[in-house]
Amino acid sequence: MRILIGDDHTLFREGINRLLEQIFPDAEYIQTATYDETIAHCSGQQPPDLILTDLHMPGWPGFEGIRHIRAMLPEAPLVVVSASENGADARMALDSGASGFIPKSSSVQIMVSALRLVLAGGIYVPHALLQSGTSGLTSMPRDHTTPSSPSDLGHNINLTQRQRDVLNCLREGKSNKQIAYELGLSEGTVKIHVTAIFKSMNVKNRTQAVISASRYALR
Repeated sequence: MRILIGDDHTLFREGINRLLEQIFPDAEYIQTATYDETIAHCSGQQPPDLILTDLHMPGWPGFEGIRHIRAMLPEAPLVVVSASENGADARMALDSGASGFIPKSSSVQIMVSALRLVLAGGIYVPHALLQSGTSGLTSMPRDHTTPSSPSDLGHNINLTQRQRDVLNCLREGKSNKQIAYELGLSEGTVKIHVTAIFKSMNVKNRTQAVISASRYALR
């Protein structure tokens, strides 16, 4: 596995590198300090299998940078590791295609758990950001995929207890495989429940389901 660590702070890059070497000792590590260097490695003959990147390296074009990299490497998870603890930044990163958003203030244990989750196919978002106030993830603008009020949500959503169990697992960023194991279901059954949840909540993906559930304290 090839892991790219993109950050313009050398000490942080090297610190993350040393940490990951203890968890993934057989991986090959690439360090980049600018957006152009990151793109060069992503477009090379041996692109990374996992990308960890800050949002403010020299040359970084905002969230468009995430979309650009994901278009180049749709199979490689991209995780934002940022000094920002703003829920809006986390939401924009996920909407742009990131598989996770890890604040740099996170503990080593949280960071390792988050990366393991992402590599297993899940999406990681800190609960503190999901539960933040109007400036955070819970303040997603209203559109055709989001109920306009709690009463609208209650009217539209009719989840079974099992679907609520699956939804709670989605809130924790668990993959279908992890949900199946935890709830004693087959992955096929989990997929059916997830599809039903999306339909009931009038959303299109996991991120929107998690945001809506957190916004209205749906459990």
